Amino acid sequence: MKKVVTFGEIMLRLAPQGFLRFSQASSFDVVYGGGESNVAVSLANYGVPVDFVTRLPKNDIGECAMMEMRKRGVGVDKIVYGGDRLGIYFLETGAVSRGSKVVYDRAHSAIAEIEKGMIDWKSVFEGVEWFHWTGITPAISQGAADECLEAVKVASEMGVTISTDLNYRAKLWNYGGDREAIMTELTSYCDIILGNEEDAEKHFGIKPEGLDITTQGEHVKAEAFLSVCKQMMKKFPRAKKVITTLRGSISASHNTWAGVLYDGETMFKSAEYQITDIVDRVGGGDSFMGGLIYGLLKYPEDDQNALNFAVAASCLKHTIKGDANLATVSEVEKLMGGDASGRVAR
Repeated sequence: MKKVVTFGEIMLRLAPQGFLRFSQASSFDVVYGGGESNVAVSLANYGVPVDFVTRLPKNDIGECAMMEMRKRGVGVDKIVYGGDRLGIYFLETGAVSRGSKVVYDRAHSAIAEIEKGMIDWKSVFEGVEWFHWTGITPAISQGAADECLEAVKVASEMGVTISTDLNYRAKLWNYGGDREAIMTELTSYCDIILGNEEDAEKHFGIKPEGLDITTQGEHVKAEAFLSVCKQMMKKFPRAKKVITTLRGSISASHNTWAGVLYDGETMFKSAEYQITDIVDRVGGGDSFMGGLIYGLLKYPEDDQNALNFAVAASCLKHTIKGDANLATVSEVEKLMGGDASGRVAR
């Protein structure tokens, strides 16, 4: 497989142990992660050559974030350095009827203060087949949005396949940028678009026709999103595939999980998984995207198999602590084959 590049922010994640609330914590577990870095780790874990591009502060914490990528097999030689701090987010893990909480502390992070021209994208994309960005990056700052736009323009000129996970984050779009205009221009360059119903509505005003998703609970119907996929393809004619994950939230600890893929003619649906006793759902969408990119590269003529791989991979991520999915290809394929027994491998 040829190389993949992802671009975005990697952060320091601090979380109370187990299911403790912030007010109960006397210590925090440390993890490094972020939407695009998580995708890169998944791909490296599947044997795909991948570079992660970001801007890090030249200090010990920035070095730790870089080392986390390196130890997972992700290329780090295109990372640029500058700024004073790494972004932080605090995670309080929910359980049963209490949802998880995230508190961001990422203002004035190294990548928030990035400026257009700091990254040589023509050099970054040399010999690269695929570029992935998410809606989180342009939400950080105008500078990050500008650099992301420069990246998709150069990637497009060089014939690189471009994918996005729309990833709407209400707590981030606060620097005054025109969200819909920024996201519309960026997404217009994309060949592959992943997003759920909230992403489509918040970014573009696109809603499932005849469906109030907030009332669906665990019974999320794939067919309801066909209208979203068609509206997305009409708005973004370059897109070859539109994909959405289908999460039914029974509780914070028990979700249903599936996905659909629309190629303009056929709507492919995956099997639905019951994910009970969730260990860590943060990064679930990133693990889906990592699995999807791998699946589309591995099975270029078999969208159903690519979708099945993505859903199974992200199902397994819910059993793994931390931001990134550390499941192997063989483990994903085992689950795809119907073995969800969790028996000890001896």
